[in-house]
Amino acid sequence: MDRPLQGGQSSRRCCSYSTLKSWLPILSWLPKYRVRYLQMDLLAGLTVGLTTVPQALAYAEVAGLPVQYGLYSAFMGGFIYTLLGTSKDVTLGPTAIMSLLCFSVVGGQPHRAVLLSLLCGVIQAAMALLRLGFLLDFISYPVIKGFTCAAAVTIGFGQVKNILGIRDVPHQFFLEVYDTFHKIPEARVGDVILGLVCLALLITLMFIKSHPGSDHGSSLYSRFARKLVWAVATMRNALVVVAATLVAFSWDAFGHHVFTITGHTTQGLPPFSPPPTSDTTSNGTVVSFREIIEDFGGGLAVIPLMGLLESIAIAKAFASQNNYRIDANQELLAIGMTNIMGSFVSAYPITGSFGRTAVNSQTGVCTPAGGIVTSVIVLLSLAFLMPAFYYIPKASLAAIIICAVAPMVDYRVVIKMWKMHRLDLLPFGVTFLLSFWEMQYGIIGGVAVSGALLLYAMARPKMKVSDHDVLVIELSSGLSFPAVEHLSHFIHTQALQTCPPRSVVLDCHHVSIIDFTVISELTDLLRQFKLRKVKLVFSGLQPAVLKVLLAADLQGFRYTDSVEEALQIDSASD
Repeated sequence: MDRPLQGGQSSRRCCSYSTLKSWLPILSWLPKYRVRYLQMDLLAGLTVGLTTVPQALAYAEVAGLPVQYGLYSAFMGGFIYTLLGTSKDVTLGPTAIMSLLCFSVVGGQPHRAVLLSLLCGVIQAAMALLRLGFLLDFISYPVIKGFTCAAAVTIGFGQVKNILGIRDVPHQFFLEVYDTFHKIPEARVGDVILGLVCLALLITLMFIKSHPGSDHGSSLYSRFARKLVWAVATMRNALVVVAATLVAFSWDAFGHHVFTITGHTTQGLPPFSPPPTSDTTSNGTVVSFREIIEDFGGGLAVIPLMGLLESIAIAKAFASQNNYRIDANQELLAIGMTNIMGSFVSAYPITGSFGRTAVNSQTGVCTPAGGIVTSVIVLLSLAFLMPAFYYIPKASLAAIIICAVAPMVDYRVVIKMWKMHRLDLLPFGVTFLLSFWEMQYGIIGGVAVSGALLLYAMARPKMKVSDHDVLVIELSSGLSFPAVEHLSHFIHTQALQTCPPRSVVLDCHHVSIIDFTVISELTDLLRQFKLRKVKLVFSGLQPAVLKVLLAADLQGFRYTDSVEEALQIDSASD
């Protein structure tokens, strides 16, 4: 009696452990961890950390927040993703697009940005638990490209004012363009020179990294030199910021204030506390939680979806490149929990970063544990380096942002869509243009246009018609209720209303599902054919569809396995 019980308990324990591993992927790779993995994870984590710190500072500027909020948002992802993530390469943190979306919703108000992170995390985690990741499939590729191109232009041009050193420029894109050009005479020479030098250095180092020399026939010294150059090019953001900060500090020490600098930043680690659920305006008016939610509007739907879309697309790309698989719903949970926990340390919404993930992969990271090293570097920066950030020139951060978003402006995708499927240019164009008005409207407008095109294709399926004395209609796609009226109208005009009326063979081998509306319309069609003493024959019905039609008990319903058999039936009856 004991053995079956023990076997049952063992089976239950095994099942429980398997379920636990699906929710905590760290249990899958941690028991297999090796010392050589630790060496590579340390190297990758250090490299990504030196990339993350200057980017986080710069992206906080895009979000309209004090620079320390970029670092607050950059460390929680490494710890949470190590526990819950399924990709060894992905790094979570602030990105250009999420920063811009955050600014468009909260307008640079830190308390609201932190609350937005909590709400986004709750929505994302709920989607993971309810298995709602399929909703992301309704955001088409042209919409994504239209949005990212518009976001890149908006973010990049938004940093021109910092390169020029001009102030009091409005954030609305069209007004920003006008004011930036209008205020060019007010540009500060020091900021312009430093910004252009930083841009030139970054572009040069990016070019060096993307065009490495050949390893063929090289000596040990030349291989070492190439690796050194690659390391310098990879850490270009940190090196440029450090160099620019030293220049600004030197000029300031001699009493020459020629650069616009970041200024005072809050030193130390952020307190661990729940995000505020209300806000107080400058005149003392208390804004309730409900009013804040109403102010967030559509952004509360757009930001979680875009965060998920960006991160999962990155995870899938690198999983394919490095030959492993990810769990999309687990990725949703990891991002959601990172945003929830991040809100307790004053973070704004984050997602996966393509640039930092690429650095992570190229450096040879072996497990998600590399993210812990990156997070530790960010925490050390917060604890000890914040006073040094006072002298970081805004022009250097602007140069980093411009170089980061420039590759997102992909004009080649427009050419490809023109050659392959020109109709895709419509959602692309709508998304691109509306995004300059409001980012949320761009996404919503693009999804609406894509949805309309999808519904139109469903309502007007292509039909291949051939004439064999009998009209043979082959449905080139499925048959659902939006399409049945179109099919019925076509049959009436081409067969029933002709003189004399004609029989029809309906080739349904592409039809995999059928609903009550379709059956109702087919019932009427069969009655009309019977009144005119001609036949409607179905061919190539799939088993599931045939089962439904037989259950409907349609009068005059006839079916064959193939069109040829249907034509023979009609010939025999004649």
